[in-house]
Amino acid sequence: MELIKQNFQSKIIKSLIVIIIGSIALTISAKVKIPFYPVPMTMQTFVVLFIGISFGYKIGLSTICLYLIEGIVGLPVFSNSPERGVGLVYFTGPTMGYLIGFLSACYLASFINHNDNFFKIFLKIVIATSTIYIFGILWLGSLIGWDKPIYSLGVEPFLIAELFKIVLLTLIAKKLINLRNFI
Repeated sequence: MELIKQNFQSKIIKSLIVIIIGSIALTISAKVKIPFYPVPMTMQTFVVLFIGISFGYKIGLSTICLYLIEGIVGLPVFSNSPERGVGLVYFTGPTMGYLIGFLSACYLASFINHNDNFFKIFLKIVIATSTIYIFGILWLGSLIGWDKPIYSLGVEPFLIAELFKIVLLTLIAKKLINLRNFI
């Protein structure tokens, strides 16, 4: 019985460590901007999907929730914070839909498994990534008005960068799934 208790405690500690490290990785990925045409690319969506594929939806969603809570309470974890504000004011700004979309993308990415072929993995990652942009443009349209070019502002500039990240994740996905055994 004592061994079961120790294993359970060990699993909780490993999970918490992964969640905290994942939140730190998300923060770093939000701050590092890679020069890309037509707009700079961050690696946030890559890290969100990476976490979902690597650790499954429980750890993944916990990590994304921790990251969002850190940002909402005022820690400068989001991409353009503190330059463009912090806390709830920043969170409810133009990027809120994308940030909420991280949850659905991470969840959907967690359903990738060893039995999937590359095409199926690619398709699952495309669908997961699409939810980020669906939530993003829904919120952006609600915030700035549907008469604005929402797609041109909130999706189109990021498509080439997202395709690059999706292909990269597709190529390494089966190796990432092995990280689930760590916890």
